[in-house]
Amino acid sequence: MGKRAWTAVAVNLLLGVPGVVPVWLLWYFAVNWPLAAIGWSRPEPTENDGMLPGLVLGVLLLALFVLWWLLNGSMRRRIALDPRVYWPMSVLATLVPTFVLIVVL
Repeated sequence: MGKRAWTAVAVNLLLGVPGVVPVWLLWYFAVNWPLAAIGWSRPEPTENDGMLPGLVLGVLLLALFVLWWLLNGSMRRRIALDPRVYWPMSVLATLVPTFVLIVVL
């Protein structure tokens, strides 16, 4: 991998640090509503805010995903990597901080 590819990895690692919060929020939303509705999990007993806060956060998460996608799209055009290598590398690099926290905590 060239210097620019390592720059893309570093940028995605840095994007993954604040990305820990959206990943946790998506998991929290999934466990408390859709997975609990079909019986695959038990909802948090003190969760009584309804779905509106989750939907508001969902819109914010969608906006952050679009920002991630645009940033990676512009980097992808400048890096001489095959898209079949670049996109999985970007996703995995972004998720590394989340995986580290799962292992440590």
